[in-house]
Amino acid sequence: MAEYVYPALFHPNGDGSFTITYPDLPGCISEGKSLGNAMYMAQSALTQWIEYLSDRKQDIPSASSLKDIETEADEFVNLIRADIKDGRAVKRTVSIPKWMDDKVSEAGLSLSRVLQDALKERLNVG
Repeated sequence: MAEYVYPALFHPNGDGSFTITYPDLPGCISEGKSLGNAMYMAQSALTQWIEYLSDRKQDIPSASSLKDIETEADEFVNLIRADIKDGRAVKRTVSIPKWMDDKVSEAGLSLSRVLQDALKERLNVG
């Protein structure tokens, strides 16, 4: 898992909502209806932006230092972290009883999908 931390600029909109931009990632913009929602949306936007760049094999810019980010009157800067999971498929050898393999085939199931779903549930991950 790769970890990325970028400064995000939070601009209050006057109605309790915030617009979030990333000075190091032009075009990466989000909004939140409240401060808590804005923090969540900032992390979601950063994660999706980094995954997009990575999927297209584009360079991921370095993050600026907090002290280098200029703010206007009511704006503030906060560091936002994104954990990027490597979603590439990996081949593993697994052993299951023959009768179980027969049942999987009869049911028309994908053993890989069933295993992934079971592991996600067991590991409590999305």
